[in-house]
Amino acid sequence: MRASLRLKKNEERRLKQGHLWVYSNEVDTQQTPLKQFEPGQIVQIEADNGKPLGIGYVNPNTLICARLLSRDVKLDFNLKFLKKRVQEAQALRELVFDQPYYRLVFGEGDGLPGLVIDRFGDVFSVQITTAGMEAVKEDVVQLLENLYHPQAIVFKNDTPSRELEGLPRYEEVVYGSLPETLTIEENGTRFQIPVEGGQKTGWFYDHRQSRAMLQSWVKGKRVLDVFSYLGGWGLAAATAGAAEVTCVDASEAALDGVEANARLNGVDSILTTIQGNAFDVLNALKLEAHKFDVIIVDPPAFIKRKKDFKQGFEAYRRVNELALRLLEKDGIMVSASCSHHLGRDQLLQAVQSAARHVDRRVQLFAQGHQAADHPVHPAIPESEYIKTLFFKSGPSW
Repeated sequence: MRASLRLKKNEERRLKQGHLWVYSNEVDTQQTPLKQFEPGQIVQIEADNGKPLGIGYVNPNTLICARLLSRDVKLDFNLKFLKKRVQEAQALRELVFDQPYYRLVFGEGDGLPGLVIDRFGDVFSVQITTAGMEAVKEDVVQLLENLYHPQAIVFKNDTPSRELEGLPRYEEVVYGSLPETLTIEENGTRFQIPVEGGQKTGWFYDHRQSRAMLQSWVKGKRVLDVFSYLGGWGLAAATAGAAEVTCVDASEAALDGVEANARLNGVDSILTTIQGNAFDVLNALKLEAHKFDVIIVDPPAFIKRKKDFKQGFEAYRRVNELALRLLEKDGIMVSASCSHHLGRDQLLQAVQSAARHVDRRVQLFAQGHQAADHPVHPAIPESEYIKTLFFKSGPSW
């Protein structure tokens, strides 16, 4: 008999509208005390009148104390369940991409909260962020073995969010062996990916379609890629015919990767790398009177929590202002954000504020979105996080 998690009166409305999360303050703790549950335990989620809403897993120690897995209370959360959801996710990817390089599972967007799987050919990078998904991690490995017969599966379970769930942080190759070099292809550009020791799951597929858009506008241009990581934007520009590409990142290892990837694509002769804090580097480039035709500003999340908004918004405004000071009068600036707490309109406001501060005109002429392998759940705003704005700059009107 499955345990029940009872909600307070009217607290089921969000779930009925399609959301998958239950917050701890929505639970009727008189009827179903949270302390009676184990982290990761499967429960039947019920409205205040006892009507079943679905099955989910629970963690009594977190703000999001339960996540809905299915509205069918007869289902079991097991290998069969996981296989069906992963095959549905696979079908979406095959609809859009013709090569096996993509995010195979995107958490709530694919009905598998707490699970992210990136596919690099026959190597799979798995990230688990919840106790409920951690409880079936062996089934996840078994599923990937059965469906894909991979060369390697690596757990990249080193995110801070695991600590909120009471889970340890670790990286581990759990199946096969990682090859010495792991190469993917994106928009006609090849990249070597460091799954072990790399950022997040090793690569950022989320801007793929926006990077493809940029390739149409860079031929013969001088391009500056700020916060470059392995050169996703800059090297895509280089292979599309840019005249010069400069990549800026704080990580020496990342820039070593940029240089290796430039050689891999035969564009190392037009590449310059600069290691350092982006704000400091942009200031130094301004002092040295550098100018660029195209600048990409794609920082890490400056706003990770709501309470960080004011400080984070100012960071977005300031970095875009510094970029505009380096941009030719008729140049193109790409401004991106992966902060869920910064909306598209707020990013637009930050860029416009920066433009007014330096007496420049910006025209928003194109917009990008997270790629198709990061599907948005319509009822879960948190599943949409990428914003990419393309601006044409000019003298102030």
